[in-house]
Amino acid sequence: MVLSIVAGPKFIEFLRRNEMGQPIREDGPQHHVVKQGTPVGGGLLMLVTATFAFLLVSKYTVPALTVLFVTLACGATGFLDDFIKVTHRRSLGLNGRWKMLLLLMITIGAAYAARHQHLPTWVRIPIVDWRLELSYGWYVLLFLMIAGAANGVNLADGVDGLAAGTGIIALFTFTAINVIAYIRSGPPGHRFDTKLDLAIIGAALIGGLIGFLWYNAFPAEVFMGDTGSMAIGGALAAFAVFTKTEFLLLLIGGIFLIEALSVMIQVFTFKYLGRRVFLMAPIHHHFEMKAWSSTKIMVRFWILTGILCATGFALYYRYYFKS
Repeated sequence: MVLSIVAGPKFIEFLRRNEMGQPIREDGPQHHVVKQGTPVGGGLLMLVTATFAFLLVSKYTVPALTVLFVTLACGATGFLDDFIKVTHRRSLGLNGRWKMLLLLMITIGAAYAARHQHLPTWVRIPIVDWRLELSYGWYVLLFLMIAGAANGVNLADGVDGLAAGTGIIALFTFTAINVIAYIRSGPPGHRFDTKLDLAIIGAALIGGLIGFLWYNAFPAEVFMGDTGSMAIGGALAAFAVFTKTEFLLLLIGGIFLIEALSVMIQVFTFKYLGRRVFLMAPIHHHFEMKAWSSTKIMVRFWILTGILCATGFALYYRYYFKS
């Protein structure tokens, strides 16, 4: 966090000098035009500072290193998208098929690490307390989680402070889960370092994001771009995989699921019914069109994320300790 805050001004100035300005979508809200040219690539600030902090104190366990790998790989995919946008001065970047192919390759790497750690291929469903065995279908689920989370957070990155704030809350939840799991894993001196290491990478990412949010709060001095948003999504999915809380990702990443569903509903209804459900999608733009201020949208989405994450944490505490 300290590194991110201290390095922020110099990094933003570097982006400005190199004309790394954000192209604005023509079909987005009209008042977003004033954001044209705001430096993009703030996700790099978060990733570099978080990686340095993590490697400084890490236990270097496979689960935590895999979370870092998925985070950085998804961030690199997003960076490629941002780079194309900036260099070609357009709002559309990397082709969707190439993006999915890269996410598939990231999933293969994560699946190999999961296999190395002998992670079971069942998914626990809380409340009914079922273990659903997926066999090889679990690896398909991994791709859906990584691709879905990366793109879901990306869709949420449209209002100053929205993706960063909700991402911090979601990452904090997974960090708390790993802290609790570490404490409960045994007496002092006999605890599992893997749980502690996962908590350390979670804390490092939170610190980097808080530093970024310092400069991204309305009115934003810098945007995270796809570099940051896809990295956050990848991190959340990887945490869910290596804590065996795949189902809880629906709650902890619930706000990003809502954003993605709003786009799918909008596309489906317009294509097949000839009408729109929302004034504009993703759903945060719908509220912008209803004249909600950016700050009101941001804070209310933070609150909703907090409620969803608290529910997810409660379910973890009740149903997952006996796994």
